[in-house]
Amino acid sequence: MTPPLPGVFAAFAPVLDHYGYLALAVLLFLEDFGVPAPGETVLIAAAVYAGAGRLSLPVVVIVGVLAAIAGDNVGFAIGRFGGRRLVARYGRYVGLTAARVEAAEHFFARHGGKVIVVARFVEGLRQANGIIAGLSGMRWSRFLGFNTLGAVLWVGLWTALGDLAGSHIDAIYTTVRRYEPWFLGALAALALAAIFRRVYRRRGRGSAPHSAVGDSGSSTTDDEA
Repeated sequence: MTPPLPGVFAAFAPVLDHYGYLALAVLLFLEDFGVPAPGETVLIAAAVYAGAGRLSLPVVVIVGVLAAIAGDNVGFAIGRFGGRRLVARYGRYVGLTAARVEAAEHFFARHGGKVIVVARFVEGLRQANGIIAGLSGMRWSRFLGFNTLGAVLWVGLWTALGDLAGSHIDAIYTTVRRYEPWFLGALAALALAAIFRRVYRRRGRGSAPHSAVGDSGSSTTDDEA
């Protein structure tokens, strides 16, 4: 018997009941080239169904990985062959504004291919990484390798969590929701601390040359005296 899915997971129960693996594949495929869809949520729900015998966990993993790779490759093709004009024209409909595209491109330029793997775990960047990689001119074979690794790790993580949660998902969900404000508050505090630390360091670097000039000037004056 499948345990009742709580909260946001409950919305996927009818879809998984009627369409099973097809629903999983379509939702992950669409999410991975820009269409907003809760990929992690449907993976956890599918894994809970697998634990109850409604689906097969290995098949859930395989379908999830293949759908994620396929969706990202569609995104890569959009970026490579559609170019900036296509992304600028239609990107806003899926949340890809010019500012987000520019920020993602800078992130790609700084971190290279490894960002394809990391982006899989970052909401917003996950949906855009294929498109940005195509825009940046990255080789498809290089993108495919990093993308496959990221898809395997991402699908593996969320299906493992769903499988471990199993029949306890309702209690786990209730506990998480109870402490969510504290968790989000802690994350916000850490983010603010990181921002202040970065600003302080930048100010320190900016004032260092002025200090050096001042010391040099005073030294010269003393020598002349």
